[in-house]
Amino acid sequence: MEIILIRHTTPDIAKGICYGQSDIDITEDFDNEAAVITSQSIIKNFDAIYTSPLKRCKKLAEKIGSNYSLDDRLMELDFGEWELKSWNTIPKEEITPWMDNFVSIPTKNGESYINLYDRVVQFFNEIIQKEYTKVVIVTHAGVMRALWSYWNTIPLDKSFDLKLNYGAILKIDTLSKNN
Repeated sequence: MEIILIRHTTPDIAKGICYGQSDIDITEDFDNEAAVITSQSIIKNFDAIYTSPLKRCKKLAEKIGSNYSLDDRLMELDFGEWELKSWNTIPKEEITPWMDNFVSIPTKNGESYINLYDRVVQFFNEIIQKEYTKVVIVTHAGVMRALWSYWNTIPLDKSFDLKLNYGAILKIDTLSKNN
């Protein structure tokens, strides 16, 4: 099975704002960005589309195909009380412990990266049990990094070495690895 992971297009929010699970819309350039993504041959001939229910993913999934499934496990990290705050205004006593160990320490009233990882891996393991040849998943950078780390046995604290621009596409071929 091929699993095609696609990061959403550019969200309509100022740089430097923490927005994880906030339902941010996309920019005016969405149609152009989506056209570049949907023109990729890797996006063709799929059996199913799964997407985060957040607008920035769902709208791209709609451009790829009309028959898609929403799954909350594909949502970005829940930043709790930090949502929609400038990273620079989050109190140092809150952000420093998280920055030192974002894998295990949750954000204030949010989740840790291992929490995101666990829900995403659960979703992934359900998908690979299905009779699909190719699946497209429209999601967020955190989810993509977590899945990539899981599949390639990369420590989670190293997963941010994987740079993912808006509209980035990754492919996981489940036939290329013996589990």
